[in-house]
Parts: sequence; C-alpha cells; structure tokens
Amino acid sequence: MTDSIKAHPDEPHDQNFAERLNWLRAGVLGANDGIVSVAATVVGVAGVTNHTAPIFTAGMAAVIGGAISMALGEYVSVSSQRDSQHALIEKERAELIDDPEAELTELAGIYQAKGLSEQTAMQVATELTEHDALAAHLSAELNIDEEEVVNPWHAAYASAAAFIIGAILPMLAILLPPEQIRIPVTFVAVLVALALTGTLGAYIGGSSKRVATLRLVIGGALALAATFAIGSLLGSSGII
Repeated sequence: MTDSIKAHPDEPHDQNFAERLNWLRAGVLGANDGIVSVAATVVGVAGVTNHTAPIFTAGMAAVIGGAISMALGEYVSVSSQRDSQHALIEKERAELIDDPEAELTELAGIYQAKGLSEQTAMQVATELTEHDALAAHLSAELNIDEEEVVNPWHAAYASAAAFIIGAILPMLAILLPPEQIRIPVTFVAVLVALALTGTLGAYIGGSSKRVATLRLVIGGALALAATFAIGSLLGSSGII
C-alpha cells in the first residue's frame, strides 16, 4: 500500500469502486422498474375488478414478463459490450506484436499529453511496458482491464433479481389488504418505496436527492393514476 493511500484510508482507491457503483445504480433502477411497472399493472386491473384472482394473475404475468425482459435486454446489451472489449483487446495485442516500438512511442505520447515531460513520459511508458505491455496500453488507451471484462450472465441475473425484488412490494400491497383499501394502500406503499429508492439512487449518483426523488415519485404517481383511471373507465363502460 502506498503512502498516499495510507494517508487517506477513507477514500475509495479500489479500482473496481466505480464499477460497483454502476452495478448498484443499475440495481436501484431495476427495482424501480419492478415497482412501477408491476404496480401500474395490478392497479389497472384492480380498477376493473375487485376479484383477487385476476389481479394476482395479471401481477404475476407482469413480474415474470418484466424480469425476463429486463434480463434479456441486459444480456444483449452487455454481450455487445463484451464482444467490443474482446475485439479491442485482440487488436491491441496484435499491434504490440507487429510494431512494439511504435506502440511504446504511442504510450509515451499519451502520458506526455497528460502533462509529463517527454523524458518522464518515455520512462513511465518503458517501465509499464516491461511490467505488462498489454495491460499498460489497455488502461491508457482504452480504459479496459483484461481481467475485468463484463459478464452478460451476471448482468442478466442482477437485472432480473432487482426487478423481482422491486415487484414484490406492489404485489403484497395489492393482495394483502382488504378489498376496500387495497388501492390506496398500494398507492402509498409504492410512492414511499419510490421516494426511498429515488433518494438512494441520488445518493449513489451524487445528484440532488430532492429533485431525483420528486421526479420519481411524481412519475410513479402519474403512472398509477393513469392505469387506474383506464381500468376504471373500461370496467364501467362494460367493454370488459
């Protein structure tokens, strides 16, 4: 451990810290999706009927379909990112084999552009190349660590799990209370949950907690109100 790290033990010097924050932020967003989309579904159906069976069926369909959709979308997205990372790594590996001198000069130029003198930049590039040439170029040029290429399966599992965790709340809120209060209970539970996750998401991202929370709560309230109104309209019109 260097003296600078020892001097500031509370600072996140772990190089994976930003990656973990991104995963945590994605988990919060996934939970929000589960809360809002499933709540909107069950509230909409509850606007049509008070019977528990159709509400439960629609809610479970929303949970399963939403979790699969989230997992699939994340898998496809992260797979594309992983393929791009692998391609860049192989390209850099080939360039180091074909023309190592040019690559050394390029690496030194990168550090010189960051403010080092020409002599110091070449010394740094030379020492890093002797230690691990590929890692040095991947870090300086592409900000990639060969050992930390993203895993699409991990992303898919995490996304689906976050969605399901978020979806549990509206399912319980709509099914457990007596029929006459299940709608207001669901509204309150969902908006409180969105306020909490909005605050957490803002804290993780370093943004304004008030603005992020209000934005999320207002959006969730509008979604619930709209689906309940549509369900009530369809139920009273006799269409359903």
